[in-house]
Amino acid sequence: MQTYDLAPGHRISRVIKGGWQLAGGHGDIDRQTSIEDMIAFADAGITTFDCADIYTGVEALIGGFRKEYERVRGAEALSRVKVHTKFVPDLGKLGTMTKADVVEGIDTSLARLGMEQLNLVQFHWWDYEIDRQVEVATWLAELRQEGKIANIGGTNFDTEQMLRIIDAGVPLVSMQVQYSLIDDRPSRSMVAAAMEHGVRLLCYGSVGGGLFSERMLGVPELTPPFENRSLVKYKLIVDEFGGWTLFQELLQALSEVAARHGSDIASIASRAVLERPGVAAVIVGARNRNHLDRNLAIPGIELTEQDFAQINAVLARANPVPGDVYTLERDRNGKHGSVMKYNLNKEGH
Repeated sequence: MQTYDLAPGHRISRVIKGGWQLAGGHGDIDRQTSIEDMIAFADAGITTFDCADIYTGVEALIGGFRKEYERVRGAEALSRVKVHTKFVPDLGKLGTMTKADVVEGIDTSLARLGMEQLNLVQFHWWDYEIDRQVEVATWLAELRQEGKIANIGGTNFDTEQMLRIIDAGVPLVSMQVQYSLIDDRPSRSMVAAAMEHGVRLLCYGSVGGGLFSERMLGVPELTPPFENRSLVKYKLIVDEFGGWTLFQELLQALSEVAARHGSDIASIASRAVLERPGVAAVIVGARNRNHLDRNLAIPGIELTEQDFAQINAVLARANPVPGDVYTLERDRNGKHGSVMKYNLNKEGH
C-alpha cells in the first residue's frame, strides 16, 4: 500500500477505509465482525480509518478496534493506525455554539475512540449564512495548541470559505471533498488554492456509492425507491453529469480499461481520482473485507495514455456539475440538499 505524509508524524495509506457504511444505514452491523474486518485492513496496509461524530456508533466501534489491535499486534503496530474523525455541529446549534460546546464534542470523540489526542479532526459547517465557521475553526486550532488535536482538516468547505479559515491562522492540512469521474467540482478552484496552501484532498464518492460497478453496467436507469441514501445522492450527480445513457458509456469504457489491467470498474474509477493533482487519498466505503484485495490494488494500477484517452473521450461530452465543492448540497430546499440529515448528533443520542 502506498502511503502519504499528510503532516509531520501523520502518515496515511492512500486508500482510506471509510466508516459511514458502519453507521447502520446500509444494513445491520456485527461489532466483533467489524473489528475483525478492521484488523484485516490494518494488517494489509490500509491503516487509515475515516469516521465522524455523526456516524452513530462508528467512533466507539473504531475505539474497540484500536484496543483490540493494540492487544493482538502491540503498541508499535497501533501507532501506524491513523483515525480521521469529524466535528460536525448540528444545524440547530450553529447560532448558539460556544467554545465549551466544541470542547465537549472533541472530548466525546476522544472518549469514544479511546485516544488522548485525535489524529485528525475534519470540520464541517452546514450553513454559511450563520457566519461563525471561522470563529469555530479557530477554537479547534486552540484545542490543537492544547494538545487534544494533532491536525485539523475541513470537510466540504468551498474554496472561498477554506481560504477564510486559512487566513484566520487555522493550520488546515486536508480537505475532504466529493471527487469522482462524474463530479469534477474540486478541479475548478479548490485544487489550485489547496495546493498553494499545503492542503491535500481526501476524496470520497470515487465509486459513486456503488454506481461504479459491474452490476450497474447495462442495466436500465435506476428509479426510486432506492436502496439507501447513498444511491439517491449519487444518482442525482449522474443526472447532473449527463444522464444514465452517458454514464453507461463511461462504465463501458471503465470496464474495458479494467479488463486490460485485470481489475474492476470501481478500482479503475478510484485510481483515476488518485492520479489527480492535490489528491492524497481516496476513501473507500467498505462495510467488510470482501473487496480488500481490490482495495489494496488501487494505488498500484498503472493507467496508460490509452486508458485516459478512452475515459476522457466520454468525459468530454459530460456536463460540468454546477458550482464549487458542495454548493448544490448546501441548498436545503433543493433536490441535493434534501437528501442530507442536518442534526445527526441530536438524533443519534
